[in-house]
Amino acid sequence: MKPTRIVRNLALALALAAGSTAFAQVSINIVLAPPAPLFEEAPHLRPGYVWAPGYWAWNNDRHVWVRGRSMLQRPGYVWQPDRWEQRNGTFYRQAGRWEHGAPVPPVKAQKPQKPKKPKHDNGNRHDDKKGHGRH
Repeated sequence: MKPTRIVRNLALALALAAGSTAFAQVSINIVLAPPAPLFEEAPHLRPGYVWAPGYWAWNNDRHVWVRGRSMLQRPGYVWQPDRWEQRNGTFYRQAGRWEHGAPVPPVKAQKPQKPKKPKHDNGNRHDDKKGHGRH
């Protein structure tokens, strides 16, 4: 066998071995229920953004709070937030995801209206409809 062919076959074998480990999944059984969600007031969002509420994540050996965040809206999709499910005494975190939903029309920004200035009549108020007021 030629040396270049050996090197090529060895490189291919290493690439396949490395690639197969890239698809390995790690499964951790968590029997400790996450705490109740923390209250976060969603901020006023710019048009075209949605709020993804915070959630409890698992980090090493404990639950840690991940704060909510704003995300760019995907027309035609609805954000399903992160959540925990219990199955057979074990808790599993379902990561947040976009799901097809009712089409969401794009939100248009509206210009704030200036408050109307009150009409001043130098203290002389008249109410012609009811016939009351100062004359």
